[in-house]
Amino acid sequence: MIQRFILNEVSYFGPGSRSVLPEVVARLGKSKALVVTDAGLIKFGVAAMVTDILDSNKIAYDVFSDVKPNPTVTNVKNGIEAFKASGADFLIAIGGGSAIDTAKAIGIVVNNPEFADIVSLEGVAPTKNKSIPMIALPTTAGTAAETTINYVIIDEEKQKKMVCVDPNDIPAVAIIDAELMYSLPKGLTAATGMDALTHAIEGYITKGAWSMSDMFEIEAIRMISRHLPNAVENPTDAEARNGMAIAQYIAGMAFSNVGLGLVHGMAHPMGSLFDVPHGVANALLLPTIMEFNMPACLNKYPDIARAMGVNTDGMSAEDASKAAVEAVRALSITVGIPQHLSDLGITQKDIPALAEQAIADVCTPGNPREVTIDDIKALYAKVL
Repeated sequence: MIQRFILNEVSYFGPGSRSVLPEVVARLGKSKALVVTDAGLIKFGVAAMVTDILDSNKIAYDVFSDVKPNPTVTNVKNGIEAFKASGADFLIAIGGGSAIDTAKAIGIVVNNPEFADIVSLEGVAPTKNKSIPMIALPTTAGTAAETTINYVIIDEEKQKKMVCVDPNDIPAVAIIDAELMYSLPKGLTAATGMDALTHAIEGYITKGAWSMSDMFEIEAIRMISRHLPNAVENPTDAEARNGMAIAQYIAGMAFSNVGLGLVHGMAHPMGSLFDVPHGVANALLLPTIMEFNMPACLNKYPDIARAMGVNTDGMSAEDASKAAVEAVRALSITVGIPQHLSDLGITQKDIPALAEQAIADVCTPGNPREVTIDDIKALYAKVL
């Protein structure tokens, strides 16, 4: 079997690494950026930590900040018009998955105008040209959008999340600077961190996993288990923040190339229909869906348990697998993730609509255990 692994052209890591921006822009040979970010990051001065460097080095830019937490087709279309009006020749994305995903869609459509309706990008779109060159600076340790070939946009008309998979959308450069994450609130640190853990676990057990992706995912699980509680409780803990920043990137390197599974398939409708933050949806579902998948994962769950610090000596594969599930559940509770759909305003009557979208989601076929729509309904009911 032929395996494929797509990564950024170059990435930079470490607190303060945003300082390399001027040399990166010079290497790309570009003259003006459209900075894609969100209003909150502007308000709290996070975006300025990047744009101040542009200012001091006389790098021209305009700012587009019309980005929702769950970005929409309209956000993307507005961003495309902003890019064209600005005269920019490259993109700088500052933010979590929402800003970076919006920038990806902007960059793809500008260079592939036949997809201007945006909705035709869903799934694996046959784009011909690479995105407008992009430098991505994540401000959360969760989505790994800066290193993936995926992005997610909401189709408002159908009220569904479109998962778009396209090797042409990967940012040319990723700058993973943990200092951009220090002001992240506890709740968002927890949710995005558990999103990263979900990426690592689903990427480890998905049908497309192989030895190279396994290597990255296990290390990501180990690092997240070690660093996430400290990052939540001590937001300026440099070691914990940098550890999470690197861990989520490592998880993204792998899952981007091998796929995900049912947790993401069921989480996406929670975002599109009820605006539930993506990391919260993943974290709430993860232990229960791990239990469902256990019969197909007895060869891998013990590795997850050990990566999370569980001593599995003398345990059977089944007992070690159960320990892995409980370790994930315990971490979720420790960092304050809601444990029931009802806590998020979702009721029994909402389950059929959620399940219809989940069974059709592009991530669901990667699940290691085959699943039916009735299985999905039962899993939603279990966490209600």
